[in-house]
Amino acid sequence: MDAAEAKQTRTAAVARLAIGLVQGIVLFLLHRADDAKTWPATAPLLFGPLLVCALTVPLIPLAGLSAMRRAPLLVWTAAAATLAAILAIHAAWTGQQPGAVGAGALSPAVFPAVAALLFIAHHLVQPAEAVGKPVAPYADYFDLAWTHGAQLALSLAFTGVFWLLLALGGALFKLIGIDAIQKLISEAAFFMPATCVMFAVAVQLTDVRAGLVRGVRGVALTLLAWLLPLMTLIAAGFLASLPFTGLAPLWKTKAATALLLSAAAHLIVLVNAAYQDGTEPGHAVLRWSARIAGLLLIPITLLAAYALHLRIDQYGLTPERVYAGAFVIISAGYAIGYGVAALRPGAWMKALEPTNLVMALAAVLLLIGLFTPVGDPARLSVNSQVQRLNAGKIAPDRFDYAFLRFDAGRYGREALDRLKTNPRAEIARRAADTAAQKEKTFAPAKRGPDFANMKVYPVGKALPDSFKAQDWTADSSDSSCTFAGMQCAALVVDVDGDGVDEVLLAGGAGFDVFKAGEHGWRRVAQAASTCPGVDIDAALKAGAARLDAPTPRRDLLIGDQRLPLVPAGEGCANTAPKGAGVWLPTDIRPTPRPR
Repeated sequence: MDAAEAKQTRTAAVARLAIGLVQGIVLFLLHRADDAKTWPATAPLLFGPLLVCALTVPLIPLAGLSAMRRAPLLVWTAAAATLAAILAIHAAWTGQQPGAVGAGALSPAVFPAVAALLFIAHHLVQPAEAVGKPVAPYADYFDLAWTHGAQLALSLAFTGVFWLLLALGGALFKLIGIDAIQKLISEAAFFMPATCVMFAVAVQLTDVRAGLVRGVRGVALTLLAWLLPLMTLIAAGFLASLPFTGLAPLWKTKAATALLLSAAAHLIVLVNAAYQDGTEPGHAVLRWSARIAGLLLIPITLLAAYALHLRIDQYGLTPERVYAGAFVIISAGYAIGYGVAALRPGAWMKALEPTNLVMALAAVLLLIGLFTPVGDPARLSVNSQVQRLNAGKIAPDRFDYAFLRFDAGRYGREALDRLKTNPRAEIARRAADTAAQKEKTFAPAKRGPDFANMKVYPVGKALPDSFKAQDWTADSSDSSCTFAGMQCAALVVDVDGDGVDEVLLAGGAGFDVFKAGEHGWRRVAQAASTCPGVDIDAALKAGAARLDAPTPRRDLLIGDQRLPLVPAGEGCANTAPKGAGVWLPTDIRPTPRPR
């Protein structure tokens, strides 16, 4: 290292330490104001941007000091601080709770969102600034983003080990009656500046040893790349199984969108680990796995989008579904680009490069939209739910007024105020009652199904009143269909031939059989298919569900498939529902034939 390089290294080290120290002091002062509920914590529109900027913006000069020229770095840092402040001001303006001060006035989601936005944006800005062009070579983006990712992970690990050593030292000294170290490290005045300074030290050390960081990155990418064939096999096997199992089991998980988007995200990351900067073709196994994975992203994303559409169509928007919609948009962009890359002849997966850059920019724009009034999840959700209420799609007594009052910020509270003057008296009364509440109350958990929206078969049948009126919180059958909000289809039919109908609730590829007795309705049997591909919902709609003809044992027929009736708990000790008696296979008898 020559004299000029040594001087530059010392300058960067001093600057990084200064940034870390200033960041730690500012965070401590903000923490003290928040803890004491004094200014500026009492001014959320000021405290919010100060806190968000203090936590996130210093990462930009810490990362760019050794690579960007001073003037562009200062301009970009100022622009990033302005953007972070705007998002934080909106988060504070909407306000989680009326009258909240300090960090409590901000939505927790704004912190990781701003951090992710600045990380993505910085890795679009720095490579372009380095080459003096709007768009840099793809290899520069890849190298910087993955190197900084490894650097961030190592710096966080270094800071964590630093605190482990301090904690160990404090414990050792306490053994001999000296507790000053433990008291010191528990003080916020020490904890916050020390953490920020040590993180800055770690960034400087990893920046000086950039070759070692790239070595760690290379090992991590190699390991991740060879997980791609496994993930591709899992995704292909899952999609290949769907024609045999149908989509009903997937929808019944109530988490289909999240699981599918998680699978898509894993495929995207692993494909990039295999492709890297595209300068060297990988192993043939990795190349084919990447092509197949690129194509598999399309049906996985379509399934995620369809699952989300079904939930929104049935229940309207919620903040979680708005966020999921943003992830679906990102996944769709990657799916299209990677699908084209997989099919295009020539250099393998070359179209992946512009896809990654376009989707990085799209992610930045989406994050800005989600944390400004343009696409604020709370605003969109409030509008959707209130529209459903006014349109009569949801009954006034089933509407979640508490969501508007406590979980939707300013948009929800303003909507609740409007509902207080609604021409429908019940809506106005319930809105006024909820608006007067000081704290959110939680109704006791109910396990009862959603009887109002439950479909009952055969057509013309209805659920027995005693079945709907039963207190399902006391049910111990472990049937998934008795949990709160479940809408399992119901088949009402006399199974045991005693002249009284039983209720069969369809869950997955089978039924839970409930029978009325001395102790109310209890699950007494199950009917499950042992063959793949049974579509219970379609069979019920088509009227193809029926009982077998009188035989020594009557089973349930779904189309051309037989679902044997098996008593609940058969083969396991003490698993029969308490008070239900024992319903043996020989007790499932048809009505005697007339002689």
